[in-house]
Amino acid sequence: MNDKQQLRQLMNDKQQLRQLMRQRKAACLPTDKEAAALRVAAMLQEHAAFRSVRTILLYHALPDEVPTQALLEALLAQGKTLLLPCVTGSTEMELRRYTTHDDLKPGVFGILEPTGEVFTDDASIDTALIPGMAFDRKGHRLGRGKGYYDRFLSCVPHIYKIGICYPFQLVEEVPADDHDIMVDEVIVVPLQD
Repeated sequence: MNDKQQLRQLMNDKQQLRQLMRQRKAACLPTDKEAAALRVAAMLQEHAAFRSVRTILLYHALPDEVPTQALLEALLAQGKTLLLPCVTGSTEMELRRYTTHDDLKPGVFGILEPTGEVFTDDASIDTALIPGMAFDRKGHRLGRGKGYYDRFLSCVPHIYKIGICYPFQLVEEVPADDHDIMVDEVIVVPLQD
């Protein structure tokens, strides 16, 4: 069975697709990820959704996600208000302002989260950069299965949502349920030049 046939079989099963993506992510070399970190910072600083906005929801990348640290620092230097999610329970997350890497501490799942004041002015958020396990070109996103982003984003439909992934995370079709929130755009970050 070739890769395309295997993917077609997995399209109807979120758990199997997550497992396949975990395997593909594990095969990424650290040097590929380092290059991707610089690429994503350059790509997104030029993106219209980042140039013209003031308040941006981002994420602090886990080791298997597209790295965001260089982008965080570049946007912070431009005077943007940067927000990162903090997990507050088994189903909810809140946003906190990112001011410096030194103010981060590991959260519930080992993700680095800001320790500052809770951000509550959700109406002022212009754009969100959202990680995922897999995406399709229609904007469907497969998360890690807890639904944190879906619950939060359903409350702020005005935010322009950008999914970000490596090429191998972009699939023909992501299985979706009614409660899954789609992204407005998917940006694929090349692993190599």
